[in-house]
Amino acid sequence: MSRRAGRFDSSGIRKVFDLAAKLEDPINLSIGQPDFAMPLAAREAAKEAIDAGRNGYTPTQGIGPLRERLERIVRDETGQPERRLCVTSGSSGALALVLMTLLDPGDEVIIFEPAFVMYRPLVEFLGGVCVPIETAPSFAIDVDRVAAALSPRTRAILLNTPANPTGVIAGADTVRDLARLAESRGVTLVSDELYRSYCYDGPFHSPAACAEGVVVIDGFSKSHAMTGWRVGWVHGPRAIIETCTMIQQYTFVCAPQVGQWAALAALDAPMDVPLGECRRKRDRLMAALAGHYRFVRPGGAFYLYPEAPGGSGRAFAERAVEREKLLVVPGGVFGRADTHFRIAYTVADATLDRGIAALLRLAAG
Repeated sequence: MSRRAGRFDSSGIRKVFDLAAKLEDPINLSIGQPDFAMPLAAREAAKEAIDAGRNGYTPTQGIGPLRERLERIVRDETGQPERRLCVTSGSSGALALVLMTLLDPGDEVIIFEPAFVMYRPLVEFLGGVCVPIETAPSFAIDVDRVAAALSPRTRAILLNTPANPTGVIAGADTVRDLARLAESRGVTLVSDELYRSYCYDGPFHSPAACAEGVVVIDGFSKSHAMTGWRVGWVHGPRAIIETCTMIQQYTFVCAPQVGQWAALAALDAPMDVPLGECRRKRDRLMAALAGHYRFVRPGGAFYLYPEAPGGSGRAFAERAVEREKLLVVPGGVFGRADTHFRIAYTVADATLDRGIAALLRLAAG
């Protein structure tokens, strides 16, 4: 194996998945995916695409109807008529393409910890250097600390809002100031907006509306329960998106065609009811755990990130499995600090209720 490949380890979340497969009737609050059904219109469109023989390659940048529809949406939202877009193999594929486009060995990328598990390994695999900024205990971003962390080697700032694993949303002033800072210093702000539809207490604010150089990653996995279909997209300045498209030719080739036709239909599907259900589950979980666990109120996504009793997320997760067959993700998976653990609450009500009961017993000792 290459030395780079040898530095990888299976993600902590994947290890939890593997553990879940070995347990009988576990209480699984570890999986970060929606529990509602993919929209009916999207399922029907996928069936029609299969029956019509639309199973081959597509243009690298995506089928015309989907790409053009998404481009119209993002251009209207940003007020940037020259903004370009490429349909990708999931938002993870978009992230890989963007980092391959931007980074040379030794280049630095600022990330905010706790952070999505894929950020650091991808940056380091490409020879980049992560510059982490710890956001605990409030999980808010301090733009002055970002400015102080910038160096001549900084190529990108990687923002995720609403955030995985904390559920915290960066406010309008923060995203504006980050976008302006990046623009003034010649750094690319990469905004991972996969959870943008999960904003429960206020509107979503994208930094792309504040500066033309912002690159945005998005997809259908979380918003429309299409995690397995692997359809995402990236949009931004022409030069960056054209390079992402070229690199996709030699890596992912294209997003799955059937999934792209399903995604096109999904754009017209009403999602108010399932998103309302996610809000209800968030509120149910917070109300039940208040007074038993310390946590920051998550304004979005579908995670709660409490402090671990005893101070170690890993030790708490192990105890939860041993005593309750409860699966949560320890905070050390998401950064250097192992003080918290992540709960994914997009599960059936019966599972959520079992999980709450187990968490209350664990809190009581």
